[in-house]
Amino acid sequence: MMNEKIRFVLVGAVNTAVDFGVLFLLVSGFGVVPLLANIASTTAALLTSFVLNKKTVFRSTDGNHVKQFALFLVVTLAGIWGLQGLVIFSVNELALQLFVAEGTGVLLVAKIIATFFSLVWNYLWYSKVVFRKDASRVDR
Repeated sequence: MMNEKIRFVLVGAVNTAVDFGVLFLLVSGFGVVPLLANIASTTAALLTSFVLNKKTVFRSTDGNHVKQFALFLVVTLAGIWGLQGLVIFSVNELALQLFVAEGTGVLLVAKIIATFFSLVWNYLWYSKVVFRKDASRVDR
């Protein structure tokens, strides 16, 4: 059986594909303005992420979907809006102080680092709080 952490990374790849796929389909295929297309694509990815993490990664049987989804939203948004923002800001500032460097290259590196931090953040919070397993059911 596949390890939970590997399933989590694979689901993240699927979510990213959904986000990009819907975004480019709406913009290129249907002429939707990018801002609205991005809202639709990130919403689709967020919903996909919730369902796949609940059913495939953590195999949660908790029937309180509203509570789980609310916790999922708080954790996910704190990660992408709070943690990623802090990491991107910090890496940019560090690059300016150490290398007197800025621009899209630094931003790309900062976003990659921030995404890694967000990945770890999400996994820890999802596994310990959002999709917490019963003590009697440990099948990783």
